[in-house]
Amino acid sequence: MSDKATQLQVEAIQQGTVIDHIPAKVGIKVLKLFEMQNSEQRVTIGLNLPSSALGAKDLLKIENVFIDPSQASKLALYAPNATVNQIEDYKVVKKLELELPKQITSVFECPNSNCITHNEPVESSFTVIQKAASIRLKCKYCEKVYAREIVTER
Repeated sequence: MSDKATQLQVEAIQQGTVIDHIPAKVGIKVLKLFEMQNSEQRVTIGLNLPSSALGAKDLLKIENVFIDPSQASKLALYAPNATVNQIEDYKVVKKLELELPKQITSVFECPNSNCITHNEPVESSFTVIQKAASIRLKCKYCEKVYAREIVTER
């Protein structure tokens, strides 16, 4: 079977956001992060699509929704090398650069079951620490440091 025969055809969107190059098995987490499953807009999800760079990737297309820079920084925790394209009239009009935030609040739950965030009305808060390709999150309250994958799993 040729590469063209195995290539998936996904309908273009007139306007909205395309998030591409999401690592395989992370697309559903991104979908939940932005609560796209609750959207009234059409959302196209591609999971485990072939990728020359990643081997396999996920893809999300969200019609009539534009991701802002604050949302893009949260996305960077899940998929630091993803591309975010804003589409208007079926054309890419803007590419958002993903940058890791220095601080992330009220997005993730602290994995430490003894952390105050589990028993008190306190918003979770993490400092983002990046060393080379390793991303770690340090809880503001219990001061424990976790690999990104552990915090984003919850």
